[in-house]
Amino acid sequence: MNSATIAFILCLAYIIGLLSTILPLPWGGIVVLILGIIATFFVPRFWRKGPKRWIWLVAGLVGLAATLYFQVRIPRPPTNDISRETGAMEQLVTVRGTVESMPRLTRTRKAQFWLEATQLNEIIGKDRPVQLGKEVSGKLYVTVPLLQATGLHTDQRIAVMGRLYKPKLVSNPGGFDFRNYLAQEGAFAGLAGQKVEFLTEEQGAKIGWWAIRQRIIRSHTLGLGVPEGPLVSAMVLGSQSVNFYLPVELKDQFTRIGLAHTLAASGFQVSLILYVVLLLTKGLSVRSQFIAGVIALGIFLALTGPQPPILRAVVMGVAALIAPLLQRKINPIGSLLLAATFLLLLNPTWIWDLSFQLSFLATLGLVVTVPAISKRLDWMPPVLAAAIAIPVAASIWTLPLQLYVFKIISPYSIPINIITTPFVTILSIGGFISAILGVLWPIAGGRIAWLLYYPTHWLIGLVEFFYELPGNSVAVGAISQYQLLVLYILIALVCLFRWWRNYWWFAGLLAATVIVIPVWQTQTALFQATILEAGKQPVLVIQDKGKVTLVNSGDSSTGKYDIIPFLQHQGVNQVDWAIATNTTNDNKSGWLTILGYLPIANFYSNSSAENGTPGQTEIQKVLQARKGNYQPLIPGQIMTFGTTSVRLINAEVPMLQLLIDGQNWLFIGALKSEEQKQLLITEKFPKVDVLWTSGERVTAELLKVVQPKVVIVSADKVDLETLANVNQAKINLFITGKDGAVQWKPSGKFETSLELTEGYNALL
Repeated sequence: MNSATIAFILCLAYIIGLLSTILPLPWGGIVVLILGIIATFFVPRFWRKGPKRWIWLVAGLVGLAATLYFQVRIPRPPTNDISRETGAMEQLVTVRGTVESMPRLTRTRKAQFWLEATQLNEIIGKDRPVQLGKEVSGKLYVTVPLLQATGLHTDQRIAVMGRLYKPKLVSNPGGFDFRNYLAQEGAFAGLAGQKVEFLTEEQGAKIGWWAIRQRIIRSHTLGLGVPEGPLVSAMVLGSQSVNFYLPVELKDQFTRIGLAHTLAASGFQVSLILYVVLLLTKGLSVRSQFIAGVIALGIFLALTGPQPPILRAVVMGVAALIAPLLQRKINPIGSLLLAATFLLLLNPTWIWDLSFQLSFLATLGLVVTVPAISKRLDWMPPVLAAAIAIPVAASIWTLPLQLYVFKIISPYSIPINIITTPFVTILSIGGFISAILGVLWPIAGGRIAWLLYYPTHWLIGLVEFFYELPGNSVAVGAISQYQLLVLYILIALVCLFRWWRNYWWFAGLLAATVIVIPVWQTQTALFQATILEAGKQPVLVIQDKGKVTLVNSGDSSTGKYDIIPFLQHQGVNQVDWAIATNTTNDNKSGWLTILGYLPIANFYSNSSAENGTPGQTEIQKVLQARKGNYQPLIPGQIMTFGTTSVRLINAEVPMLQLLIDGQNWLFIGALKSEEQKQLLITEKFPKVDVLWTSGERVTAELLKVVQPKVVIVSADKVDLETLANVNQAKINLFITGKDGAVQWKPSGKFETSLELTEGYNALL
């Protein structure tokens, strides 16, 4: 048994050990060790020329050690970390520190960067003396207005005035886990900055890799304009280096139709670099080629930054350069496994980094699956066969993980990848040439970049065309880890065994069955009502055996970050009935955002179309273009949506009565105490099971009249009077700002997204 096989087994054991950390401690490591012990006794019986018994035992121990190493390397806040300054949270402070990253543009049109904090100054203390000049440490997620980020660059010392905060837990099913995202980056708090001050000793400009990146971006933009210039820069340097200049909308379009990888510097760019270097140095010795290649890859890594996909690609590229130097044939799978192990030794937590996972799986697909697909396409010209085989192979291996994480699939992903491959190749090569010239002479780099205008413009046009097509993304809902495992087992069977390879269509049918049937069964049987956590904006989603009713949309941010992720998590691809209790400008933007992702079959507003607001008129136009119906919701009229009945009692408050599976719900907008008392005089209230309000106050008189069993408040907190009234009446109280989304099912039980970890006093 040669050393390469032993190294392969030990590397694989290390990676399996890291993957086993998905299990609670210490079971992951114990399971891997038990598997190693079992292999010690049984594998040699079937693999007589395989490794000796002790190798399998060592592999089990390596897997166990990997789980322990993972726990040691998990980022944890030190004792003086700024996130531990609980008294300063939500207070106005000034934080001094060093800029760790170039600013990027957020979806809310602010600048975001990472700051390594060194000193904390409180401006306003909270029930205690103000702290000045306190030494702290830790990484901060900082957002500031765009103008405040002007002139910021890495390694710069600054002071930021703003409010410290701790990231919240996920409050809605399918929502973005901001706390986990920060933890993966080694940060445990954020700073909503208002003003940035450049410290006097750091006012002088510095030269660094950031300056070279800026020079390349400037050169591309000079020759191509916006958004063409930043798009070419993203293909050369990766979107993370160009985030401040690349329009968010364009990036979303690339992502939604399955072209996100073209904006991430990784294996394709490394291959181009090596190709150019080896072409230019073909007359030199192998050693000279190796040195030139390593230098070129080192410069590329410094320009883009040490991101997991780039590190993986660079390590693979170095392995490709070493093989000729040692006069050995490259084993692609072994090189990939070695590269992954090396990177995970540097940082074992990358095993759960999505970019690392997708990059590794895509490369594995290219190594394992491209040859088989190319063989079946040998009747085509080689260039065309490769253009088809590469995106198909990468998609096969990354699709299950994408389904598991994003809950959506892009039907046009493979066709658009095949069509755009020539454009991406031309733009990447041309972008590299213009980048090199741009560093030396920006005007010359801009002139070369100008030649790329039409290919770039046509690529953007293709992306926009596919983005506008109906069904550019389909939500499949959340799939389990077991379904994910089954999908990858089927892929592995097709790659490893001839019978499965001959009947690949059968494996594909099984894979579709594993996804479609459970989702279909869940959709056709599910009945639930969910009030989402959206601040003071009341949002209700009723899922009635495949039919969906949405009450209110909130603003654009609520629609994009709360409603759409929840619907995708549930596998919803159409809203059958939408009810808008008002269509002000903020709420109009929410509905328009939702319509950008999902069709709405029937839209109901509490105001007639003839006397509609500008917001209503715009919604009507979009609905008409997408063949949706717009109808007024007339006060007093009972309307039926599936098994749910709805009656608008008062259009001005607004006040809405819903009969959901036999349970009586009453929604009332935010009203002050006097307004509630006046409403009790003018309106006749029914007795209800659930009282739902978007205000922070509920009077005792209202509770006495409607006699609810449950009160749900769509707000961050309630006042003392409401808390006393509800407690005195012995009514169950849910506050979305504290409990997260509140979900009801026909069993009669209410469930919340967040567990009760604090008393109500924290909210008052």
